[in-house]
Amino acid sequence: MTVNYESEKLLLRLWLLLHRVSDLLKTGEDRVLGEYNLTTEQFSVLVTIKYLGEPARPTVIARWLARSPNSVSMIVDRMVKAGLVRRVRDRSDRRVVNVFITSKGESALKPATQAAWKFIQEFPSPLPHESRHTLVNLLETVKHQALEYINPGVDIEAIMKNEAECHANLLEQLIRYISPSTSEAKGQGKRKVKTI
Repeated sequence: MTVNYESEKLLLRLWLLLHRVSDLLKTGEDRVLGEYNLTTEQFSVLVTIKYLGEPARPTVIARWLARSPNSVSMIVDRMVKAGLVRRVRDRSDRRVVNVFITSKGESALKPATQAAWKFIQEFPSPLPHESRHTLVNLLETVKHQALEYINPGVDIEAIMKNEAECHANLLEQLIRYISPSTSEAKGQGKRKVKTI
């Protein structure tokens, strides 16, 4: 009975810790991005549009952010009112709406991305490089277990392969975006990316 109790206590502590870390990261992101008058959600939408290449459809943005189309639509509505993005109906199919970043959105995105990058570099700084790899692998395992629980029968291997490819491309583009010297060294060829 002691082993079971200790095991359950450890599971509960892990669960609470995962939630607490998530909450603290969100609070930190909100603080950093708030200095540029952006919420974490708005920043995520801008980064996604930047990565996908303009124009971006709200449904594709929703898939990338793993959010419902309705929630992304509400975020985009607020962003339109704030002047960060604009919606434009497709001329060939009026049912299709495309989202573009405005100059105001672009002006907020670049410095916010640089500030977010500093935050991203700072929070795991106490962890040695090898521990970061271990943590990434453990969190990937937990994430895939959660995906399988939410979507029974989902092809985890296909998801892992797609995520690895898409996230590598996203990271490369973000680093190019925040570091002009990197983009000059590698060339600025804009390419259309695969949607998930």
